[in-house]
Amino acid sequence: MKIYTKTGDKGTTGLYGGVRVSKSSPRISAYGEIDELNATLGVVGAETPHEPIRKAIAEIQTTLFTVGAQLASPTTDPKIEVITSAHVDSLERQIDVMTQMLPAMRNFILPGGSKTSALLHLARTVCRRAERSAVSLSSLPGEPVDHWVLIYINRLSDFLFVLARLANQLERVEDIPWVPQKKG
Repeated sequence: MKIYTKTGDKGTTGLYGGVRVSKSSPRISAYGEIDELNATLGVVGAETPHEPIRKAIAEIQTTLFTVGAQLASPTTDPKIEVITSAHVDSLERQIDVMTQMLPAMRNFILPGGSKTSALLHLARTVCRRAERSAVSLSSLPGEPVDHWVLIYINRLSDFLFVLARLANQLERVEDIPWVPQKKG
């Protein structure tokens, strides 16, 4: 199988089901940003020294392929796995477990600390952008997006925030509190 097909040489690409659309379409942007998030998480997984974080990232990456497949399909298809409440529940349970392991937040925190944490914060911001793109797509007439996809992406950014804090704790690096500069 060749990696290049030449079918996109004129600026179009195929959605699941065969419909061709412009590569600049909102649907392509939405699943393209999920792909970017997945690649960013791949960097996190490659760079982190922590096996539990690598394992969590690998699970998320697999689920993001499902998100991407749903976004690449403007219609429902029984052959496509879908995001469900179980995916969201899993993220919420993991967030709750990690939060219990962390000190209470008393300030906003700045992205950073350890390398793993900084990369997770970067992934979180890519996730937020992907969420905005999917929400924007869902607001367009004739461009349905399953509500569980939107909820999952939203919860994923929360998960990545808490995982970034956990990475700092595992590396014995304190979160960096945001201290507003005083005027004058």
